[in-house]
Amino acid sequence: MLNFESLVWLIPLAPLVGCIVCTILSFRGDKHYAHIPAIVSLLISAACALMVLLQWNAEASDTGFQIAEGYRYLEIGNVDLNLALRVDTLCLTLLSAVTSISAMIAIYSKGYMHGDDGYARYFAVFCGFVFSMTMLVLSHNLLMMYAFWEGVGTCSYLLIGYWFRKPSAARAATKAFLVNRIADTAFLFGILLLAYAIGHTDVGASQSWFARLDFQTIFDAAPVLAEKHAGLLSTIAWLLMIGAIGKSAQFPFHVWLPDAMEGPTPVSALIHAATMVTAGVYLMARLAPLTVLTPSVLITVAWLGGITSLIAAVMALYQDDLKRVLAYSTVSQLGYLFMALGTGAVKDLMTVAVVAAMFHLVTHAFFKALLFLSAGNVMHAMGDVIDMREFSGLKRVLPKTNILFAIGAAALAGVPLLAGFFSKDSVLAVLLDASSDTMVGGHFSVLLGIGFLTAFLTAIYTSKAYFKTFHGPEKVPAAAGHHAHDASNVMLAPMAVLALGALLAGALLGPTGKISEYVSKTPGLHHHEHSEPMWLLVVSSLIALAGVFVGFTISHKSPATDGLGKSIADFGRNRLYIDWFYNLAIVQPMLSFAKALEWFDTNIIGALTDAVADLPRIFGLAGQRIQTGRVPSYSLLTAVGVALVAIWIVTRASW
Repeated sequence: MLNFESLVWLIPLAPLVGCIVCTILSFRGDKHYAHIPAIVSLLISAACALMVLLQWNAEASDTGFQIAEGYRYLEIGNVDLNLALRVDTLCLTLLSAVTSISAMIAIYSKGYMHGDDGYARYFAVFCGFVFSMTMLVLSHNLLMMYAFWEGVGTCSYLLIGYWFRKPSAARAATKAFLVNRIADTAFLFGILLLAYAIGHTDVGASQSWFARLDFQTIFDAAPVLAEKHAGLLSTIAWLLMIGAIGKSAQFPFHVWLPDAMEGPTPVSALIHAATMVTAGVYLMARLAPLTVLTPSVLITVAWLGGITSLIAAVMALYQDDLKRVLAYSTVSQLGYLFMALGTGAVKDLMTVAVVAAMFHLVTHAFFKALLFLSAGNVMHAMGDVIDMREFSGLKRVLPKTNILFAIGAAALAGVPLLAGFFSKDSVLAVLLDASSDTMVGGHFSVLLGIGFLTAFLTAIYTSKAYFKTFHGPEKVPAAAGHHAHDASNVMLAPMAVLALGALLAGALLGPTGKISEYVSKTPGLHHHEHSEPMWLLVVSSLIALAGVFVGFTISHKSPATDGLGKSIADFGRNRLYIDWFYNLAIVQPMLSFAKALEWFDTNIIGALTDAVADLPRIFGLAGQRIQTGRVPSYSLLTAVGVALVAIWIVTRASW
């Protein structure tokens, strides 16, 4: 029987072994067996995460967390670099979702990626991604988390650009990588500044830079920093926040995520469900004992979440690409999570804020992964066509996918009693509580209104996408051929598991209070009784049902061809022209600057370099006149040289 620490280490190491084996198979050009080590390793990781989750109450210490010691990389004097894993209820909540959903997506990928030329490469990067994500979640140190934060970013670049010979995929991968680098630079500066600040407190003065960034050291030093260096702590929190909103695709960094649809559909499910995009949410939740001391930063987090949730919902409403609808939906739902975390600015609400964010994160992971995989089934059957204008009435062609998509769509729309209904209402409830605060309640009153409006728009675009795709007259694009059919059982089976999560996770975790009780055991958080008013549940239900009705009504209506309706549709379809503005204000000036640097490099630096390089050639040409190859010339020069030396010697002797 493996002990607790061994189980913890197996969670990230199993995917790492799978990555190594699949990499070896990729060198051999394997197209048939790479899924076996990948799926087995991910199932082992998920099983270990579940076992740790079940054993936690028995293993938990008085501190509320446990450190699983690993590899000591360096120990010189007071410099101590060790790889260790921190286990508490917050990380186990996310870890259970990451590992289980990743395993289901890997099983689905066996059918979806069958016969692809890069079959083994796909599973190698997939396992590498899960390894990096699990290490990010389990890191005991902020700098160690940053290392695997970048690992996740690198693997996402490789997955988004998996079909790298396709120009749009290569551009999307580059865009995602560069946008995240901007935010990650701020994140790194925040980490370094935090280590510097902790070094000037009694808590971390005698510790190495690496040790100062242990989460427990950060939490112990945070009250001291708030008291003595409030401005510095606020700056640090701002920088860390930028890193979080970049990874979780919040305004103004949201533009990379919709383009990430260029990767294989299982990659979209992996990145947009329980893994990469939730890393920013997890960072803010993990650092709650620090950020709670900077309420102005949390209010900004809430506003950015509210703005993102609303504009992304508007964009989703006018998209024709089914996967892009789901992508903008992900951006919007992540905005909900940041709105919830922002309510921690109100006294005594941080625990409720983190619980609400983590609850919606877990349920969203299930139904959003289900929706993306359902979209993958549609794309698979339609000959890679994903434009909803090209097909309709697919419930007879894809009967099983129709049911699974309907479950995921209903959960996302917030239909009563499904997972999204309970978790979304927990976010609205904490916004309602924050709105009653005498100091900052006005902010959250407006954000609560945005939350209700976004919920209505979510129900509209979700039901519109479902009815437009699966209902109405049957229409199949020519690219699908004459044999469009539902997905194989190997693809449908993991989707059925995700559907169970979309149906039951909300009811099992929310009303029972289990997730609140569990997450509240995280160090720095405290159990806080919280109840949702009945009127909120009723209003939320009516909003969801009204949105579904509106979505059904407009699903098969012809779009406006002129007037205000067309202008609004074009505005939404063109992403509110935000990408256009970024291209005009940032990309094009940077390209012009790059071209100017290219000219300067070629015509100035290059010319000077060439001139310096020409000097030996000039001296060489001068030497050619002496090196004639004629013996009489050499004899004459030798005689002249001897005479000059003799004259110099005689002259010197006379001195």
